[in-house]
Amino acid sequence: MARAGLAIAQLSRAVQPHARCIWVACGPGNNGGDGLVAATHLHQWAQSTGNGVRVIATHGSADPAFSKVLPPDAQNALAAARTAGVLIQLEPPAQFDLGIDALLGMGASGPLSGVISKTLSHLRHTSSPVLCVDLPSGLHAETGELQPLLADPSIATPHQAGPRYTLSLLTLKPGLFTNDGRDASGKIWFDDLSAVPQPDTPPMARLYAEAPHTTLQARRPHSSHKGKFGDVLILGGQSIAGSGVGMTGAAILAATAALHAGAGRVFVSLLGEAPGSEIRYEPHSPELMFRAPQRMLESDLPDSATVVCGCGGGEAVAAVLPSVLTRSRRLVLDADALNAIAKDPALQAQLTQRSQQGWTTVLTPHPLEAARLMETSTASVMRDRLAAAQTLADRFGAICVLKGSGTIVTQPGDTPWINASGNARLATAGTGDVLAGMIGAALAAPGGSPEGDARHRVASAVFQHGKLADSWAETGHPCDMMAILTAGELARRVRPFS
Repeated sequence: MARAGLAIAQLSRAVQPHARCIWVACGPGNNGGDGLVAATHLHQWAQSTGNGVRVIATHGSADPAFSKVLPPDAQNALAAARTAGVLIQLEPPAQFDLGIDALLGMGASGPLSGVISKTLSHLRHTSSPVLCVDLPSGLHAETGELQPLLADPSIATPHQAGPRYTLSLLTLKPGLFTNDGRDASGKIWFDDLSAVPQPDTPPMARLYAEAPHTTLQARRPHSSHKGKFGDVLILGGQSIAGSGVGMTGAAILAATAALHAGAGRVFVSLLGEAPGSEIRYEPHSPELMFRAPQRMLESDLPDSATVVCGCGGGEAVAAVLPSVLTRSRRLVLDADALNAIAKDPALQAQLTQRSQQGWTTVLTPHPLEAARLMETSTASVMRDRLAAAQTLADRFGAICVLKGSGTIVTQPGDTPWINASGNARLATAGTGDVLAGMIGAALAAPGGSPEGDARHRVASAVFQHGKLADSWAETGHPCDMMAILTAGELARRVRPFS
């Protein structure tokens, strides 16, 4: 607790060096004890420098009726704070320049109410910066689900909450990086407090991040030709002619992304086209090669290429899935392909059999598609994204990419990976199709056996996809710094995998 409190105090001065009033919201457990130690340090530093900084700690012990028995370390921290002269009161200051959330940490369980709920409402809604101790209070450490608060009409909610920071102690928690965690936590620091790690304790998840890719073109030998860099076949893009619902753009987005990600050749087979209405070429990407579905199925493309199936495939995709599932050695199943499989036990059986042949399958559901495959609700998936992704991977013998805030990449019987890149700019139509095409190109790329390192290749594509969104303003023209990320532009900014 002594080390934690000192680390919190030091980080507080770093993130808000000119604060004149610091509010430390302390809970009744050891997380509150960490906050009291931090308040003591901040108060003593202010006294020694005479800079006039006010440090105010709120704690239940300021109430004469407080009767809760504090943990021993928290008792000691409270006594030290009182001895040092820290101002301890029940109500937060009317104004403050930095709030420190030391209410609950990992001690939250069940709905939050009473004084804790009211205090936490102030912290969640304030426009002032807030530093969270270990975890934002009310955030589940494993799932990233944020506990709701009882409504309090007396607390005004600004349109925009202020900066948020989190100092994770001893170990990083998966919930910080997925579901509600990324928004609640803000910028994250980590301090192991010089604790000795427990080598026999397996991690619940691993955080996946990697350095930017070296461009593939710089590494290609002069004797190369397009056939050496992998073929990708995109199956999807239901035509408006057959159903009245056109989704051709989804397949074109996936194909464009695969092309820019370095695939040697990219084939596109659009589903549900009426005879004579087939697209001959894509004007913005004339390099794409189109094949009629029947012609494609009669060829060896499904056997030799990496197949990306489902992007905008609509109802038409169900007709090609039996053949694709039994022929493609490297297969990415997205969107409508997943929906078709969720409805058909026979297709599910075919999908499961693929792993027995040693073939690579990647599922790329968003939470609703995952819920359909699991025959549950989206809310259930979101309550534990790590478990949902692992369940799908284990059930179907596939790599599962559960999209969303903190995309999960996992494979059967292994530790889930949480992708560290990405932001809400990706919340536009078609970005998932771009990701599917990128994954297809990553699996098709040369260099090693795709079956042996498939998960790493998939995770690399997911990371680059998110990284493009993170650097969106940096890579655009200065006049377009605030431009909305569109899937079409995203696909054109994709770069080859090393």
